[in-house]
Amino acid sequence: MSVSTPVISARAKNVNRAQVCDENFSEFVRSWAGTAAPRPAADAPVVDGSLCTSADFLALFESQLISRHLDLMARVLRVQNKVYYTIGSSGHEGNAMVARLTRHTDPAFLHYRSGGFMAERFRKLPGMDPVMDSALSFAASEQDPASGGRHKVWGSKPLWVLPQTSTIASHLPKALGTALAIEQARRIGHSLPIPADSIAICSFGDASANHATAQTAFNAAQWTSYQKLPAPVLFVCEDNGIGISVKTPGGWIANSFQSRPNLAYFFADGLDVATGYEQVARAVMHCRTTRQPTFLHLRTTRIMGHAGTDFEVEYRALEELLAVEASDPLLRSAEIALASGLFSPPQLLEFYEAIRKRCMDAAEHADKTPKILSREQVMQPLAPFHADRVKAEAERSDYSERRLAVFGSEQQLPERQPPRHLAIQINNALHDIFCKYPETLLFGEDVAQKGGVYTVTKGLHKAFKGTRVFNTLLDETTILGLAQGYANMGMLPMPEIQYLAYYHNACDQIRGEACSLQFFSNAQFANPMVVRMAGLGYQRGFGGHFHNDNSIAALRDIPGLTIACPSRGDDAAGMLRTLVAMSKIDGRVGIFLEPIALYMTKDLYEPGDGGWLTHYLAIDQSVPYGEERVYEDAATDLVVITYGNGVPMALRAARTVLAHTGKRTRVIDLRWLQPLNEAAIRRHAGDCDRILVLDEGRRSAGIGEGVLTAIVEGGLGHKPLRRIVGDDTYTPLAAAANLILPTDQTVAAALLELATAV
Repeated sequence: MSVSTPVISARAKNVNRAQVCDENFSEFVRSWAGTAAPRPAADAPVVDGSLCTSADFLALFESQLISRHLDLMARVLRVQNKVYYTIGSSGHEGNAMVARLTRHTDPAFLHYRSGGFMAERFRKLPGMDPVMDSALSFAASEQDPASGGRHKVWGSKPLWVLPQTSTIASHLPKALGTALAIEQARRIGHSLPIPADSIAICSFGDASANHATAQTAFNAAQWTSYQKLPAPVLFVCEDNGIGISVKTPGGWIANSFQSRPNLAYFFADGLDVATGYEQVARAVMHCRTTRQPTFLHLRTTRIMGHAGTDFEVEYRALEELLAVEASDPLLRSAEIALASGLFSPPQLLEFYEAIRKRCMDAAEHADKTPKILSREQVMQPLAPFHADRVKAEAERSDYSERRLAVFGSEQQLPERQPPRHLAIQINNALHDIFCKYPETLLFGEDVAQKGGVYTVTKGLHKAFKGTRVFNTLLDETTILGLAQGYANMGMLPMPEIQYLAYYHNACDQIRGEACSLQFFSNAQFANPMVVRMAGLGYQRGFGGHFHNDNSIAALRDIPGLTIACPSRGDDAAGMLRTLVAMSKIDGRVGIFLEPIALYMTKDLYEPGDGGWLTHYLAIDQSVPYGEERVYEDAATDLVVITYGNGVPMALRAARTVLAHTGKRTRVIDLRWLQPLNEAAIRRHAGDCDRILVLDEGRRSAGIGEGVLTAIVEGGLGHKPLRRIVGDDTYTPLAAAANLILPTDQTVAAALLELATAV
């Protein structure tokens, strides 16, 4: 059977292509003059030779029609300001087959044109209504079960659809990570929240397949498969041949993917469910049984434009539009429904209009529901924090037996050792966290046998084996995608980004993906993780901007992210415990920013004084979230507010000022860089006569401007105030770095000048 081209009438030139497509369907059904076969039994093929039964088809067809009428509803009601999203699924309704042939416990990361998929997956659990849920989402209703009215997303906690805002395939790395996590659970004895033979599904468009993030995921999947490691991810490329207005070259997706090694390729016709059903089933079965990455090339089309504001007639010829609209999958489904005897034309039109009414009625109801009306409501799920529970978890110490086994004896416990430098105390803290949480995983570049570039992870691989501490391929996007996948499956990932500068390659995995999940799912999903990241300046021996990166603003700009930056070993242990507890209790994403130049620092004032070595913090203690460290709290002449490398510099400068002027300096180590503890900043600034803000970040993008703002907004701007900060430049190699970063000399000079100013 083939669908005839709709009659071209005067309406063909109508710029409202949604109206044209709507009328095309009704006209096609009314004018159908074929011969209907006897109605098939529910378990009989809907078309001879098809794997799709009539029962399958009826469900799929209804899902297709629901998706279509949700699109039409959005176009009609958007102009009345009753809905707020018009990127539709029209032409992609064939993705309902993927939903029908998979399980509701297969985690799904979906393309925004997934209305058909969602309508079909809603059938998997009783009592759920895809129309009303979608209408609430379109209307930005507070009652939207997916996001609570924060965005139009496809998502459902009970259906394991994790809300996405991805438009450029940035969700593919975490989909792969989730697939790997399903298999990792068995290796570490972790109980999964889903069946052990589940697969991860992610869908995306043909244009997005070209994006660097997508290519990263494909490469990582192939790399994994090449090593015979299970990675049951189903990549679903919904190929409609165009990305907004840019056409995909004909045959490009097939040419690019059908011969890739270690990535099985399947094609399915998403425009014809009778034909495509078996093709999709083969891809799903291959992924589930082989546990290998699978690429499903799903033929789709795009009708009604990219969105409601997209007038395709401006960049596509009318003849092309008519040809595209003639390939509407709903016309093919209508022909199957009529020819198989499942509907007569009047019955089908009645069914079509009944679904329209259902969608319109739901939208009108959704328009009358409460909306988000306060900033507190907007931000409520962004960064949950339960201080008492976090403190209790951070200081829980019921794992002493496991510690003894790992460290060897009571005498070898880190708290029994003499003072050590920062790197060793971080290493000790990591060993403790691995003892405390058997679901912890640490991974990244060179972290396993080598123990990291700076030996911070030394011994972890030996103590906890390669199932929990392992190297990855050299790709930060993959590393952070893996972390999200492991978090989705209830594990506690601690990925390492080797240098802060390397994070820039993959920042959207934190900004656009990991930190946004709680917000866009109304706290139903989270990506709990602690990302260890070596960074900041002053590294000697080798450097340049890739190894002395002070771009803190790239982290501080991310909503909901916590940034901890220890300057000494005891603080590092206590802060790391708190970050992990925040992940466990509140699902938070945390960055543990480790100052490279302080890793091995032993001395503070003089060579050999050991002034920067610390004892290991007892395991029943922690550093509370946001709490600063204060040096010489009684001093009121001057205060230096700083962090990281600035702390020992400020202490040395304070000693110089005391010797020259007799004035005493209070030094504040902020420790937590996002969010800043503005109350503490104002309190210390208010206590002291003169204020120096010492920021090793850049002048226009560090933490100093945030500190200054807190001081000024606290009514303290009248006090003598000075800021010393890094310059707005890349960091050069060798000693030239000291020309653009604060140094002992420049800090001491600035503090002395401030102390003696009239």
